[in-house]
Amino acid sequence: QVQLVESGGGLVQAGDSLTLSCAASGRTVSRSTMGWFRQAPGKEREFVAGMSRSGDSTGYADSVKGRFTISRDNAKNTVYLQLNSLQPEDTAVYQCAAAVLRLGVARDGRAYDYWGQGTQVTVSS
Repeated sequence: QVQLVESGGGLVQAGDSLTLSCAASGRTVSRSTMGWFRQAPGKEREFVAGMSRSGDSTGYADSVKGRFTISRDNAKNTVYLQLNSLQPEDTAVYQCAAAVLRLGVARDGRAYDYWGQGTQVTVSS
């Protein structure tokens, strides 16, 4: 039903920036709480950033606060994640997720109904 497609990943140097995009089908972005998660090799998937359905609230993992920013463009049905000051420990597959009709930010992946395929971010030192 709902499709999410991430893009924008790549290989960068420590200290560099990337912007990830998540293109959603239909009007998913405007009617959903959106989130970004990441999973590094040998580690569990972790919450990175989320935005409430209305766009009024955001939440971030402690490890990315002050460096990453989530935003959305409802007209484009797209969610973004701006990654600044990237470090090797940020290396992971980044996934976009949607919790349809949910109002508030969710840090637990079980709250999300749909997931993208992921985009690889690799940070070298």
